[in-house]
Amino acid sequence: MASGAATQVDCRTMSNTLPAVSLAAVPKRRNQTLDLAREIERRGYAGIYCPSLGDALGLCQSIAHVTERIPFGTSIVNVYTRHAIDYAQTAAYIHEVSGGRFRFGVGVSHGPMLKGLGIEAGRPLQDMRAFVETWKAAPRVGELPPLVLAGLRSKMVAMAGELADGVVFANVARSHVPESLGGLPGPRDDFFVGDMIPTCVSDDVEAAKAVNRKTLVFYCTLPNYRNYWKEAGYVEEMEAIEQAIATRQRDEIPRLMSDRWLADCTLFGPASAIREGVEAWREAGVTTPILVPSSASGGQFDAFEELFAVFD
Repeated sequence: MASGAATQVDCRTMSNTLPAVSLAAVPKRRNQTLDLAREIERRGYAGIYCPSLGDALGLCQSIAHVTERIPFGTSIVNVYTRHAIDYAQTAAYIHEVSGGRFRFGVGVSHGPMLKGLGIEAGRPLQDMRAFVETWKAAPRVGELPPLVLAGLRSKMVAMAGELADGVVFANVARSHVPESLGGLPGPRDDFFVGDMIPTCVSDDVEAAKAVNRKTLVFYCTLPNYRNYWKEAGYVEEMEAIEQAIATRQRDEIPRLMSDRWLADCTLFGPASAIREGVEAWREAGVTTPILVPSSASGGQFDAFEELFAVFD
């Protein structure tokens, strides 16, 4: 197990031909999830990034103890649900005990989700800047890990370039990535660029498409995402989805997701299509594609077995 300064790994410069993966722990499967983390490391994947589903920081703390080499991080945690200094204490702890393999990914979430938590958010850019400044100034926590900001629109991407060590997207359009990254102040070799990409491996392409459409229904209900996808060139699709929401026909949303949009935002199909898609994302500027696996015929662990077979 890695620990202490003598065994630190610079996760900002570590590279791998395999993509990274997204891993979440759900009740009654948490120990199995840690076994899966060990297997992901054994197979040589580029990283493990934990989404806001469940306790991402708790899972990362466990990953720090059950793995030795693989980079990992949150992708993301919500800046409104814990104080920045409290986050700094935990992030610094995980960073130290993991030997420097941890990245701390944070984001401002979305208005409807915050409202459901009873949180009154302010201006996202202003709030993020205040969070980062407080987090960096936390006293007596030790060395902090690399900081990664969740990006969607160009202003937040630019802020990541100014204040952080990386940016991570989720469900964005591959064709729009170069424009999104244009907001960065300049090239940095150690700057992390990740994207959480819904992925379904199946020779039944239509079934795989259906899985990814189901995955993205929730995101299509979020105004920030719809505005982003309009900016990326999918105005017709998003306006049709807005009409379905307004008329309480949410069941129609999957049908309104065009194949062109789906292929630009997700990966689906047989193994060769997934491998080619990963390379296409890299060519677009995403240095660390983070595959979020779902299965057309099973659950989370089936999805990982299908994904492993793609890169065996």
